[in-house]
Amino acid sequence: MATVDVDRSDNAYRHWLKESVRKVQADSNRSADTHLLLFPLPEEWGIDLYLKDESTHPTGSLKHRLARSLFLYGLCNGWIRPGKPVIEASSGSTAVSEAYFAGLIGVPFIAVMPRTTSSEKTRLIEFHGGSCHLVDDPGTVYEVSQRLAEETGGHYMDQFTYAERATDWRGNNNIAESIYQQMRLERYPEPAWIVAAAGTGGTSATIARYVHYMQYDTRVCVPDPENSCFFDGWLKNDADVVSDRGSRIEGIGRPRMEPSFVPGAIDRMMRVPDAASIAAVRTLERAIGRQAGGSTGTGLWSALRIVGEMVAEGRRGSVVTLLCDPGERYLDKYYSDDWLAEQGLDIAPYSEAIDHFLATSHWH
Repeated sequence: MATVDVDRSDNAYRHWLKESVRKVQADSNRSADTHLLLFPLPEEWGIDLYLKDESTHPTGSLKHRLARSLFLYGLCNGWIRPGKPVIEASSGSTAVSEAYFAGLIGVPFIAVMPRTTSSEKTRLIEFHGGSCHLVDDPGTVYEVSQRLAEETGGHYMDQFTYAERATDWRGNNNIAESIYQQMRLERYPEPAWIVAAAGTGGTSATIARYVHYMQYDTRVCVPDPENSCFFDGWLKNDADVVSDRGSRIEGIGRPRMEPSFVPGAIDRMMRVPDAASIAAVRTLERAIGRQAGGSTGTGLWSALRIVGEMVAEGRRGSVVTLLCDPGERYLDKYYSDDWLAEQGLDIAPYSEAIDHFLATSHWH
């Protein structure tokens, strides 16, 4: 009986693949870890609040870690090929980071994004060599991305499906392992809570899984903005929940329950008004002199609410949330009073509530 032997190996492709993986891994090797910043709280509370500053990555956001993992995943699976475009559905920051990695290995990149995405993110994608395909309906980014991949012979990266599996949640320099290593010498080294908002859901899944795997007592809270379905889907345990509007807080909140969102791993969710998120990032600037995007405000608002609960219960400890990306990307949005007026958002009551809390330890 004849032996059937099919060899599809290609020496040129394997050389390109090895070089591409080396370049992506070298980016990680060149990068220092991101900082843990202290948010000032009254000393007598006995609680420390930290922000993991992911804006210091080479592409300026938390999504740099995700993009690196997705590129390694796609390369090692044989999905990303020489000369063929990588296409991604994104609200901006992931696309900026993926454009960077596409340029690093020399493949074209196309970002499919809502037309409302900040102009600064569009500029950054193009700066890194990518191109932008803008759509009017945020809910169509998935099908448009898939269609472009089919038309071009490229690879649809699909962060919303693969974010939770492309990163090794057991460790290997992920964000969760980094947080715990950096907390080792703090007075409360094991956080009572880690707060991580969800876009794909990959970051919250990585953190929650790592907490369970390492047998920590830390709880994980996911705050959700307006016009996102994650909170309702988690509350009702319903994977089919949808929203008919896009999130105003770029980078988090989705119109459908994304495959990378892992509800069962999460301890708690909060629904956060968009005005509260924006009030929180403006408070952050006053408190530590740093501007950040709206998703950081969503997390900070929730973290402060948790701190308030701990103070009321007489508990001491630490809370960690994320500084996801820099505010310079949103000067025409979250830092623009004109934009707030156009959106009908009044942040004054929430700003006053935060100030009152920080002065008295009580929310009103």
